[in-house]
Amino acid sequence: MRTTTAATQQLKNRTSFSQTIRNSLTMAYRGLLKIKRTPEQLFDVTLQPIIFTLMFTYIFGGAIAGDVQSYLPVIIPGILVQTVITTSVVTGTQLREDMDKGVFDRFKSLPTARIAPLAGALLADTVRYTIATVLTFSMGYIMGYRPEGGLGYVALAALIVIACSWALSWIFAFFGVIARTASSVQGISMLVLFPLTFLSNAFVSVDTMPNWLQWFAKINPVSHLITAVRDLTNSATIGSDLGITLIGAAVIVAIFAPLTVRAYMRRT
Repeated sequence: MRTTTAATQQLKNRTSFSQTIRNSLTMAYRGLLKIKRTPEQLFDVTLQPIIFTLMFTYIFGGAIAGDVQSYLPVIIPGILVQTVITTSVVTGTQLREDMDKGVFDRFKSLPTARIAPLAGALLADTVRYTIATVLTFSMGYIMGYRPEGGLGYVALAALIVIACSWALSWIFAFFGVIARTASSVQGISMLVLFPLTFLSNAFVSVDTMPNWLQWFAKINPVSHLITAVRDLTNSATIGSDLGITLIGAAVIVAIFAPLTVRAYMRRT
């Protein structure tokens, strides 16, 4: 038995880059099959965009912008970013659940790259981000939102939100690897996300906030992402906020991807 395990481990160490990619895509397909068999996993990315868009628009629209129609160019990009980023928490939660169930221990006996289950899980979750993005824009369109930037810039904004959410999911994947329970992953992740999403320019202009709060909202990376999305969708412009957003996403991946992989390798 030890000889078999050692041989399997040696084979994994010699896994080529192309084989690692194939294994990761296979694990991503497994993640999609899990969604197919348990569709309730999509409740957060299907119901949340609809409920949040309706609720925040009709509650704040009249008070902030005078009417709902004028508020849509402000709220739709804000709700989009908040919703998609929030769904990235599930990455860490499901990762922890799989590790607790011993799923990854069974993967160790297969002649696959050790990193494939982790990479596949993060890749599969981009489908969830895409669903939330499409539903948010679709709900906004039904309510009367007509982006001045046109379909091309809307698609570009959607790709940026999905890419940034994927980058952020590395943080929650790291929490999923090092935390002891799935509930603690969710608790820690929400503790991080709530200040970032609500203390931003998602719902109101930063200038309306108290001076002591403005400094945080202005440097908040979520505010930069929302502003970049608004520039693209509402005016078809690319400003400095887009550059800041992409640099921030790259920094997150550069820091947390190695940390997550290292922690994952130690645990598996």
